[in-house]
Amino acid sequence: MITNVSLVSVWVKDLDESLAFYTDVLGFEKGDDVQLGPDFRWLTVVHPQQPELHLHLTTPGEPLSPELVEAMQRAQADGGLPGVGLNVDDCRKTWEELSAKGVEFLQEPADRPYGVEALMRDNSGNWIVLVEPKAFDPASMSLEDLG
Repeated sequence: MITNVSLVSVWVKDLDESLAFYTDVLGFEKGDDVQLGPDFRWLTVVHPQQPELHLHLTTPGEPLSPELVEAMQRAQADGGLPGVGLNVDDCRKTWEELSAKGVEFLQEPADRPYGVEALMRDNSGNWIVLVEPKAFDPASMSLEDLG
């Protein structure tokens, strides 16, 4: 029986730069960091309040085909890869703090039926949604509610 999600991969451009972004800017902690052969490094970060969930920071490469690696690198360059969603206790305050650290935001905090939401990019161009959740009724939502 599956008990929980323990690992989510996030495609990044540079492992060390992404490690610094996720730890120094977003407040995650370094998890595993293991060199597995000359061409592969297993690197994870964890949030201190959810240490059972590791974000696996990884770069496109083997065993993926060269064509897929090239396509993923193009998507990274375009800022077109989804990342993760992060809950926050105060979206507007978090937006202010991260903006002051130079984080690129695609959408400022906005009220939604499910809470306050902002959309940012990590240093590899991945979209990260920040949500200050609130109770809502999904059955009563429509596309117009999403702005």
